[in-house]
Amino acid sequence: MGLRKIIHVDMDAFYASVEQRDEPKLRGKPVIVAWKGNRSVVCAASYEARAFGVRSAMPAVRAERLCPAAIFIAPDFTRYRAVSKNVREIFKRHTDLIEPLSLDEAYLDVTQNKTGLPTATLVARIIREQIRQELNLTASAGVAPNKFLAKLASDWRKPDGLFVIQPEEVDAFLLPLPVGRIPGVGKVTEEKLAQLGIRTVGELRNLERANLEDEFGRYGVRLYELSRGVDESPVVPDRPTKSISVEDTFPEDVLLAETEPMIRRLAEKLWSASRKESRVPRTVVLKLKTREFKILTRSCTPHAPPSSCEELTGIALQLRERVEHSPQQRYRLVGVGLSNFGEVERTLDQPALFD
Repeated sequence: MGLRKIIHVDMDAFYASVEQRDEPKLRGKPVIVAWKGNRSVVCAASYEARAFGVRSAMPAVRAERLCPAAIFIAPDFTRYRAVSKNVREIFKRHTDLIEPLSLDEAYLDVTQNKTGLPTATLVARIIREQIRQELNLTASAGVAPNKFLAKLASDWRKPDGLFVIQPEEVDAFLLPLPVGRIPGVGKVTEEKLAQLGIRTVGELRNLERANLEDEFGRYGVRLYELSRGVDESPVVPDRPTKSISVEDTFPEDVLLAETEPMIRRLAEKLWSASRKESRVPRTVVLKLKTREFKILTRSCTPHAPPSSCEELTGIALQLRERVEHSPQQRYRLVGVGLSNFGEVERTLDQPALFD
């Protein structure tokens, strides 16, 4: 594959920035976009709130403890989707190869760009300036030979930054990074690598491919490639989301009647994640894994898509009532998911369906 020019654009504190833009009194103030409540999570936090340690997906009650002076704003996803569409229109002036990841970030392949600009760096600079001038918002961008590196680069000088990784600079940038910066390396994988004496990408590169595959399966091959800055995955325009889900394993196996707190917490987390999608999900799925590792699923496609976290939670709990097992059966895992994504106007007036 020939050398590509990839840009990753990431809007800065998107939901909070839209709120601050539209309400001058919020500018310069710590703004948290979230519903207030014991079960709510943070959808977005302004950089003024982040200075206190507030982060997305954090429980709202914890965010309030960290930043008592924060101003809580209930999210308005209809407005955020409209602004996201405006950002996408700016992207389209430069390339048709746009792969949205969520409402606030996307990959762009500008190996060939519509405006005839000589470098990807110049394209990224102009896109950021157009977003600033036309939408009064800021975006950070990373420019690199592939998606993996471009995403790392966009985070390098946030907020309102631009960072470029030239092909000849890949090793100098990549090798000193902690392995936790590699996508998919979570706490468990990071600890396992540490047990092997691997803490940096440079140290990871010293491992043989066969050894990584033995330790991590197919993901070991991916680690081998990424440690060398290799990522052949193309920018896929308009790839629709098929489903999203969250799940968790209980510390100890529990009875079905004891799963409600976990279902509520997962539904809140799922609802927050679903609000980043431009399309709307119609089907709610509940997943359970028994002590014997048997997986059970129940799903429901209501007349209209869930319109609130409370409604999503209610459907998930109703699905639990359709699980026909012995009252003494214990479960080790529960998950909640959304699927059957469609455009907003196409999700209305559909018949109810249980399966």
